[in-house]
Amino acid sequence: MSIADIRTDYTQAALSELDTDPDPVAQFAKWFDEALRAEVPEPNAMSVATVAANGRPSSRILLIKDFDQRGFTWFTNYDSRKGRELAQNPHAALLFHWIPLEREVRIEGKVERVSAAESEQYFQSRPVKSRLSALASSQSQPVADRAALEAQYAEVEAQFGQHPPRPEHWGGYRLKPDYIEFWQGRASRLHDRIVYALDQDGKWQRHRLQP
Repeated sequence: MSIADIRTDYTQAALSELDTDPDPVAQFAKWFDEALRAEVPEPNAMSVATVAANGRPSSRILLIKDFDQRGFTWFTNYDSRKGRELAQNPHAALLFHWIPLEREVRIEGKVERVSAAESEQYFQSRPVKSRLSALASSQSQPVADRAALEAQYAEVEAQFGQHPPRPEHWGGYRLKPDYIEFWQGRASRLHDRIVYALDQDGKWQRHRLQP
């Protein structure tokens, strides 16, 4: 079989405007809960796409840690590639892909750092080894080999033990959405796409897109 012959016809569900909540965050919460109940593998996993100052995009998988009316929150190293790109261009796109439910959610908006207090609270809730890794790794920077990386970790572990502090270069980001699209796979590639976009008055407008 060639790669071009690999395809799946989506038949599980449909999505109409009448099925969606007027508030896209509430609609996301509904779908996220359904992904949890369906035991979708890592339903909190999302692609985060950023763009450098030269217009070159990059993406990676991260885990969402919170969402509410303020936006969608994750935590990472501020000095990483994505952190540097967000410092240059504070806009990003998120993508959730829940394959067992034949669903996607696309979210776009402006990104800002969360408060130091919020970053500290989440950092202290992480497993100790994850906190040590945040101190040991200069994320996105070259390293000689695996042994060198593990030596950095051992050095940090010996220094801080069970009480590693949050480094200044580590914390949270929150994306405040202005565009959210709910995609439901349908048969014959006639997928359902319901979009919410903020208008000039800050109100959500909902409409359907052609697949």
